[in-house]
Amino acid sequence: MTIALAVLILIAVVFDFMNGFHDSSNIVATMISSRTFTGRQALAIVTVGETVGPFLFGVAVAKTIGQDVVSGDTVTLAVVIAALLGAVAWNFITWWLGIPSSSSHALIGGIVGAVMVEHGFGPIKMDGMRTVLLALFLSPIIGLVVGFIFQRLLLHALVAAKAGPRANKFFRVGQFFTAIGLALSHGTNDAQKTMGMITMGLVATGFQSEFHVPWWVMCISAAAIGAGTATGGWRLIKTLGFRLYKIWPIHAFSSQVSSGMVILTAALLGGPVSTTQVVSGVILGAGASENARKIRWKIAGNIVIAWFLTIPCAGLVAAGMYFVVKLLMPFPGGTP
Repeated sequence: MTIALAVLILIAVVFDFMNGFHDSSNIVATMISSRTFTGRQALAIVTVGETVGPFLFGVAVAKTIGQDVVSGDTVTLAVVIAALLGAVAWNFITWWLGIPSSSSHALIGGIVGAVMVEHGFGPIKMDGMRTVLLALFLSPIIGLVVGFIFQRLLLHALVAAKAGPRANKFFRVGQFFTAIGLALSHGTNDAQKTMGMITMGLVATGFQSEFHVPWWVMCISAAAIGAGTATGGWRLIKTLGFRLYKIWPIHAFSSQVSSGMVILTAALLGGPVSTTQVVSGVILGAGASENARKIRWKIAGNIVIAWFLTIPCAGLVAAGMYFVVKLLMPFPGGTP
C-alpha cells in the first residue's frame, strides 16, 4: 500500500507539472505576442506567482475536488491513480496537437470515468457535479463577457483621456503586475486540484481519517506547478498568442486583468474553473469588442470542440487505465 501511495503521489506531481506546463501558455501568451516580454522573462515572472499562489488563498478548490464530486468512502487508490493517468494522457495528447484544452476538465473526466468503472453511477454526487460543471462551462462565457466589457471600458477611458501612443508604455509596464496577479490566481486554483487528489489518496489508504490538506502536500503541489510553468508549453503559446488575432499591449493588459478577476473569484468560492477556458474566452471577448471579424473563428471553434471532448475522452482513458492499474499495482489481497 505504501508503494501504491508513493506511485499515486508521483503521478499527481506529474499531472501538476503538466498542468503548469500546459497552462503556462494561457498566462504568458499575450505577454509574448504583444512583444512586452521575451519568452524566458514572461515564464520567470509567472513561475513566481504560480508557486506562491497556493499558499495565499486557502484550499476551497481542493475540498471541492476531494469531497464534492464522488463519495469518499467509495474512492480507492486505484480509482485516484487511474483518474490522474487519464488526465495526464489527455493533457499530453492535446499539448502535442497544440490544442489549449482544459486540465480541469481532464481531471474531472478522469475521476468520473474511473469511479464509474468500479462502482457505477452510485458514488457520484450529482449536486457537487452540477456545481463543478456549471463552474467549468460558465467560466469561459463569463470570461468572454468580462473581457468584452473591460476592453470597451478601457478604450472609452483612453478616448476620454485623449491618450496617444504613449499609452502603450503604460500597458507594457502594467503587464508585469497583471501577469503576477493572473499567475497567483492560476496557482491558487489549479495547484489545489492536485492537493485534492493526493489528499483523497491519503484518506483512501487510511493515512488520514478525514479530508484535510497537509502542509507538505501544499508544498509539493506548489513546487510542481511552478516547475511546469517554468518549462512552458510553446505549442499552446503559439495558438493563444498568435493564431486567434493580432494582440497588442492593450489586449494583453486587458485580458490579464479580466482573467485574474474571474479565476481568483472562482478559487475563493471553491469553483475549479479552467484557466484555459477563461483566458481563451477573455481573449476572444477583448478582440470582439473592437472588431469581431478580425478573430480567426475557425481556430476558436477548434478550442470549443476540445472543451466539450475533454471530459468524455479523459473519462474513457481513465476507465481503461483503471484495469491496467488493477493488474499492475501491489494492492493488499489483490483488491484496489
